[in-house]
Amino acid sequence: MTEQAMLIDDRGDGTVLVTINRPERLNALDDEMVDELSRTFDALGRDAACRVIILTGAGRGFCAGMEMGAAVTREAGGGLGPDVRFARQERFSAMVEAVRSVPQPVIAAVNGAAAGSGMGIALAADIRIAAASASFHIAAVKIGLSAGECGISFHLPRYVGMARAMEIMLTGRPIRAEEAAAIGLVTRVVADGEVVDAALEVAEAICANSPFGVRMTKRVAWANLDNNFTEAIALENRTQILATMTDDSREAKLAFVEKRPPRFAPPATA
Repeated sequence: MTEQAMLIDDRGDGTVLVTINRPERLNALDDEMVDELSRTFDALGRDAACRVIILTGAGRGFCAGMEMGAAVTREAGGGLGPDVRFARQERFSAMVEAVRSVPQPVIAAVNGAAAGSGMGIALAADIRIAAASASFHIAAVKIGLSAGECGISFHLPRYVGMARAMEIMLTGRPIRAEEAAAIGLVTRVVADGEVVDAALEVAEAICANSPFGVRMTKRVAWANLDNNFTEAIALENRTQILATMTDDSREAKLAFVEKRPPRFAPPATA
């Protein structure tokens, strides 16, 4: 594994910056980096002091996906049965599940190419901000595989609509930053070199809100994406009543009345 494959920068204000650190290969992933990314997000998910996670890549790329050289070498060696192949695939997709499932909001600061599983990782984030040179590539369909990998076939249609998603998945054409903003894949495009700063601004705005309220907003929003209206309203109602019983809610109301910024305690741990 590349030395310090994941750089962890705790900003001390509730925001943690995670940088995939293999710039000489556009942050392509090997097996150990895949596991390290999963471990990193699992650990941050349990960190009560962490309010927002920003994920970016070192150098010119966000993440070029799985390292093709290693994959070709494995194929040339042969001997991998379907059980081994499937276990490897589940291990690979687990890193995307780790990004998606953390209770904190995740902001992908896409500073360059996000290809294959790198695109899957970016789509698993809750918010995406792109540098002007950023681009998204569904690589698998170009190498004889399905475009549906690492959650892409789940997330992309929900972000941009089924018809547009199908055209992108079936052709495998790149999505440049300007188009990504126009179709709603990213929330904004900033100049190269400014994408992490832009993500930090969003993280600061999120951290100004209550820890419990933010975490429950993420949980409810993702759950209700696939609920019917009745189920969605029921989940919102239960969550709101739960929120009213927290110290966060009491402090937010008091701060509003006293015309001052709220002072929230870190989220409680079990």
